[in-house]
Amino acid sequence: MTFKDLKNKKSYKILTNIFVLIFIPFLIWMVFFDENSYLVHKKFDTEIEDLEKTISFYQKKIAKDKATIKKLKDSLQLERFAREKYLMKKENEDIYIIEFDTINK
Repeated sequence: MTFKDLKNKKSYKILTNIFVLIFIPFLIWMVFFDENSYLVHKKFDTEIEDLEKTISFYQKKIAKDKATIKKLKDSLQLERFAREKYLMKKENEDIYIIEFDTINK
């Protein structure tokens, strides 16, 4: 195959077109090297997904805490909570803590 035959091929004409010769390096630059490249956007997208998961987790936790606060407005529930979590007691009252061994021997 001679150079003249190669020149007449359609693929050669397309690849030697000035617009293609400019577009290919531009495309490579935009995908890999630019400040706003595809790779940077991909990294930001994964970061956004992680942050959205974190937001969802904290929204669920806030809803749970609001329900707990609503329950604690009742004085009996507040007393129960204080006894269970902080081992508080009434005057002249003894508290016995029973712990179960959960490790199999």
